[in-house]
Amino acid sequence: MSSLPVVDADLVGDGEGSLQVHMEEDMGTARVLAIYGKGGIGKSTTSSNLSAALAKEGYRVLQVGCDPKHDSTFTLTGEMIPTVIDTLAECDFHAEELRPEDFVFEGYGGVLCVETGGPPAGTGCGGYVVGQTVKLLKQHHLLEDTDVVIFDVLGDVVCGGFAAPLQHADRALIVTANDFDSIFAMNRIVGAIKAKAKNYKVRLGGVIGNRADQTDEIDKYNARVGLELSAVIPTVDAVRKSRLQKKTLFQMEDSEDVRKVQAIYTGLAKHLMNGVPALEAEPLDDTTIFNLLGFD
Repeated sequence: MSSLPVVDADLVGDGEGSLQVHMEEDMGTARVLAIYGKGGIGKSTTSSNLSAALAKEGYRVLQVGCDPKHDSTFTLTGEMIPTVIDTLAECDFHAEELRPEDFVFEGYGGVLCVETGGPPAGTGCGGYVVGQTVKLLKQHHLLEDTDVVIFDVLGDVVCGGFAAPLQHADRALIVTANDFDSIFAMNRIVGAIKAKAKNYKVRLGGVIGNRADQTDEIDKYNARVGLELSAVIPTVDAVRKSRLQKKTLFQMEDSEDVRKVQAIYTGLAKHLMNGVPALEAEPLDDTTIFNLLGFD
């Protein structure tokens, strides 16, 4: 694979001690949501089922997977689709040679699916790949007929490259379980969103509890920092089975559990499209959150 090209770009202050590439953020009239959370917490499952629910409500949806594993959209498409970065590499990064059908694939309910991919492990920057993907979407006018764009972003935010989707989003949603590790990671993500909000329009939109049969620890953290639950997805085995069957929950065999979770995602879709107020949250320092969570 060809190495990623070096690009010149303006740098802006983006939080204490941080300089990041300033990207063009205009995404047209589409509502743009960025889904974050601890690695393995269920962001791709959440994103894909949310996309399916939005499509069933009549919205035109584009889901962009932002992870080198490129496994965000396979429950929508039933396959692992080619990534933007691999497709660009095949034409030696001559983006003008690409056609939409080279990197955009239609999934369940008409959801358009894109996987950015990423540089080889230990090299390059995920932010560059996200930027090139958005540039391609604009060049081919793919955002003009889209109502909602969902960025599904890999694991914990550890650098500006992984936070790049926040530079395009209207609202960021955080997926968490009711446990110490995922809430601790959520706190770091809150800090990343606060930093991005200094220079971009992105604001926190809420928290999605996943595999959360109880929410006491989530509620404790939310009350302390100023967050709110947007939805709670219980532990249902049909969710695990849907991933194994490479389907969304809306394609699974009918059952009481399946209908229950479908209704939650449909409610979340309606909530997000009715206009989500911006939440102003203040992240905690590590010692404070360590002492906050857990039993007395």
